[in-house]
Amino acid sequence: MKILKCLTIPFVILALWVTGSAAGMINQYIIPPPSRVIHTAITLLGSGLLLDHISISLYRVFAGFLATILFAFPLAVLVGLNRRLEDYIEPVLDFLGHIPPIACIPMLILWFGIGEASKLAVIILATFFPVFLNTLNGILSCDKQLLEVGDVFGFSGRDKFLRIVIPAALPSIIVGMRLGLGYSWRALIGAELIAASSGIGYMIIEAEQLSRPDIIIVGLITIGLCGYMIDYCFFKLTSCIIPWTGKRSVYGRS
Repeated sequence: MKILKCLTIPFVILALWVTGSAAGMINQYIIPPPSRVIHTAITLLGSGLLLDHISISLYRVFAGFLATILFAFPLAVLVGLNRRLEDYIEPVLDFLGHIPPIACIPMLILWFGIGEASKLAVIILATFFPVFLNTLNGILSCDKQLLEVGDVFGFSGRDKFLRIVIPAALPSIIVGMRLGLGYSWRALIGAELIAASSGIGYMIIEAEQLSRPDIIIVGLITIGLCGYMIDYCFFKLTSCIIPWTGKRSVYGRS
């Protein structure tokens, strides 16, 4: 029943699209009929071009996301365990947090060129804040009574961190990682639209220059499907890692 509810709106949109195209109510130069879009998708898949662009974009996303985790997580732990550092870091992070990663692309291109480094930098900028802030919030929100229980059992500082603080902060950490992964995907597509010679974003901007709206629609659908599958797989993986938190810690709702 839930699957049928999820498919209701897409089916309605598809029906209106087919009907409007068949009745001539939709300009087919701007919005091609579904049959042409499907044919284009099959052609791109058959040639391997679409899969090449997808694989390149996914590589960039996961490489940038991993780099962010390796940087943001230790920094959040350092600040969480040394509150005096927060006074030094907070103003800088507040300032940088209001700058959209896309706005940094011109400067990043000047620094790193249009190669992979500039795109990875955009992903890191987009992913850093949700990962860092949620990790820090999870560490700072650890129940003080749990730490007192650790003292009663004679836990060392290292034991309290590994056996109390990290498990308590894990739901917030997972939420930050999931948000960061979504931000990285959107930021990458934006970067590929501006400066790239491969990837899904590049495929879309090239199709715009060639006046191929069918390829653009295929690209948009691909972006949505890939983003959905990444989010779904991450949710399933984290549900296995932290099953005690349920859906609330990941979705933010019951």
